[in-house]
Amino acid sequence: MRPTLDQPITFPRGPQWHNRFALAPLTNHQSNADGTLGDDELTFLAKRADGGFGLVMTCAAHVQKGGQGFPGQLGVWSDDHLPGLTRLAAAIRAGGSVSSVQLQHSGERSSAALTGEDVVAPFDRPDRGVRALTTAEVEQLVADFIAAAVRCETAGFDGVELHGAHGYMLCEFLHEERNRRTDRYGGSYENRTRIYHEVIDGIRAATGPQFQLGVRVSPEKYGYGFGDALRFAGELLGGGKLDYLDMSLWDSFKEPDEEPFHGKRLIDWFGQLPRGETRLGVAGKIFSTAEAVDCLSSGADFVFVGRGAILHHDFPRRALADPAFVSATFPVTSAYLASEGVGAAFVNYLATGWKNYVAD
Repeated sequence: MRPTLDQPITFPRGPQWHNRFALAPLTNHQSNADGTLGDDELTFLAKRADGGFGLVMTCAAHVQKGGQGFPGQLGVWSDDHLPGLTRLAAAIRAGGSVSSVQLQHSGERSSAALTGEDVVAPFDRPDRGVRALTTAEVEQLVADFIAAAVRCETAGFDGVELHGAHGYMLCEFLHEERNRRTDRYGGSYENRTRIYHEVIDGIRAATGPQFQLGVRVSPEKYGYGFGDALRFAGELLGGGKLDYLDMSLWDSFKEPDEEPFHGKRLIDWFGQLPRGETRLGVAGKIFSTAEAVDCLSSGADFVFVGRGAILHHDFPRRALADPAFVSATFPVTSAYLASEGVGAAFVNYLATGWKNYVAD
């Protein structure tokens, strides 16, 4: 019997969530230039906790100064960030949600203009001014992901998620054509996935036994085949080291791009993978109660809500109260967004970075 959206969910480690809704990690530009927490970011996330999300996750927070990819990005690379992180964890807890920080490095999508540092990736891209990490720098990157997780635990967060999706640093290691490194981090499938396992093992060793740990993965579009994505997801789900896998599907209900995998939707491919006690969350075009129910009926344990959560800070409460609930759609006015706790920098990002999101 499949779970219902209002049913609490338990994990191998850490606190129970009070329902099956998680706030997706959302780029929002609302923190300070030095990576310290901004008041608008605090307001946005605390309002989603008040709105009924079982889990509230931050935006992608960079684990090295040089890993910043966008203005106003939350940082977790310095103890200078601890006071703000501590305030944020407390605010999310006060709203009744479990808290998580998404740990990230932007890789070749980092901004030298923002950081003043070299743009680095697993591989050279001279046409883009990107140089390959040395082996020692990869080892330092692993250490910095681990240190960031410890920093988040110190601040009072219930867990962290590794951003291993969307073509950022960790995801770049998976790229079959570009990652031709000759050290232990490139070439073979085992080498290309190695950094994930080293970071996971390191966080497990360095944090407490109840610290929750998840990983976000994309199944297609980022330089590796769908078969490899299924294999990797299955390994992460079955490895016993994660509390959940976050599959960022972009559109949960479409078929894979690769023809040999047609005949089943993305949600069905991943929802049917064996997982032991590890939970599966999915994200991608979940705008209604019915779509969230579909995901759970197809094998997911919980759902991540992104755009719907920008439009409705109380998306879970609305969805649980009304089986026919469907989210509002973009474009909306800046005044409407402000009423939902979206700060001016976030509104500007939505207006300039996305087509037809802001009506005025």
